[in-house]
Amino acid sequence: MPDAVAAAFAAFPVPVRARLLEVRALILATAAETSGVGPLTETLKWGEPAYLTEASGSGTTIRLGCSKTGGGTCAVFVNCRTTLVDSFRAHFGDVFAYEGNRAILLDASRPLPAAPLAICLAMALTYHRRSR
Repeated sequence: MPDAVAAAFAAFPVPVRARLLEVRALILATAAETSGVGPLTETLKWGEPAYLTEASGSGTTIRLGCSKTGGGTCAVFVNCRTTLVDSFRAHFGDVFAYEGNRAILLDASRPLPAAPLAICLAMALTYHRRSR
């Protein structure tokens, strides 16, 4: 993990940091298991950890942060100009909370719904490949 990204994770409250590190691990595992994604670039966007498919160009950026609602709510952001959140809602409307057309919200105090989240992450990591 790059030092700047590690510093961004360190700045999150402990429960949020722990959950976002779980999501980071799931992003990396999903990218490794999803054909055509290739290596990810781990960097900062708007001061938050972000994961880009620069090498393959297969997907849109996934960014990790906190929701505007605050508390222990984590956010998995995608580009708001995509149709991804609409697709997530169609498949997993009862599994996740959402913030507009830009994020899946996760409660840091509840178990991580890893299987459905991995599907959503794979959709983001292959968004451009599917939309071509």
